[in-house]
Amino acid sequence: MALPPPDPQFVLRGTSAAVHALRFSCGGQEPDVPVLFSGSENGFVHVWNLETHRADTALDGHGRKSVYCVETMGSRNRLLSQGRDQRICLWDLAEGRTSVTDSVFTENVGFCRCSLLEVAEGRWLMATAARALQEVQVLELPSKTSVCTLKPEVGAKLGMPMCLKLWQLNCGSPPLLLAGYEDGSVVLWNLSMGKALSQLVCHQEPVMSLDFDSEKAKGISGSSEKVLSIWSLNEQQNLQVYKTHKLVNAGISDITIRPDKKILATAGWDHRIRIFGWKKLKPLAVLDYHTATIHCVCFSDHRNPSGRLLAAGSKDHRISIWSIYTQT
Repeated sequence: MALPPPDPQFVLRGTSAAVHALRFSCGGQEPDVPVLFSGSENGFVHVWNLETHRADTALDGHGRKSVYCVETMGSRNRLLSQGRDQRICLWDLAEGRTSVTDSVFTENVGFCRCSLLEVAEGRWLMATAARALQEVQVLELPSKTSVCTLKPEVGAKLGMPMCLKLWQLNCGSPPLLLAGYEDGSVVLWNLSMGKALSQLVCHQEPVMSLDFDSEKAKGISGSSEKVLSIWSLNEQQNLQVYKTHKLVNAGISDITIRPDKKILATAGWDHRIRIFGWKKLKPLAVLDYHTATIHCVCFSDHRNPSGRLLAAGSKDHRISIWSIYTQT
């Protein structure tokens, strides 16, 4: 008989607003005490201590406009946050600092989360939706120099970019970008050529979130519909539909594949987190705690597998923390 789904290990309260972004940081020089960053609708980035279950710091850099993306840059002290104030803020939190060290003004009014990729020690690429409706801008950080602007062909009606994923096969291979668009398409872009390599219509509605497993050359996307679309990339770098999975309820805000590529989690408009096996997309669990839309899900990268966690942030102002590793 299947075991009943677990309760959250604990719940973080105190953001006083809907939670739109989450990012764990488990590395660092000190022992493996993880930190969780959250971005809220009231403009704050909270730094959560997962031992005390309280926020150690609240960072205020977005003029009280909603924060919808938070990323770490190599260490827990280097942070990036993106808000509805059309700014991407860079933070250096070493020695207790809490002020913005640099920022990028995107001039984009949407809510497409930027994507980061470390291409060399201390050198990052950042893809972000640009000022022009259908365009994506790629910058190098920390220099903020422009790498390329990705523009769909004349006449292509992709609409706004909704979600982005920078990736590369290995350290020496050229970086590529997967972008989900308003028309339901996923497009694979070559950054050095500045052109689209492949396009696939995955959904009837805007692509709300996607994730990609570069080892298996396989990705997954969700939209406001009742369908998860799984697609693959062949050796000619053409995207093709691999399979689809019908959901009970419509609406997926976020999808993330666990770093070990064994399972994935979805954030549902139906207030539920769903866990699937990544190999065959077998439904494994429905985690039911929240009382409103779940906006984001994030896996931790603890060195010790038994310590790894899943966090979910919701419109109900709460962050639920789950341990979903089977105890052997």
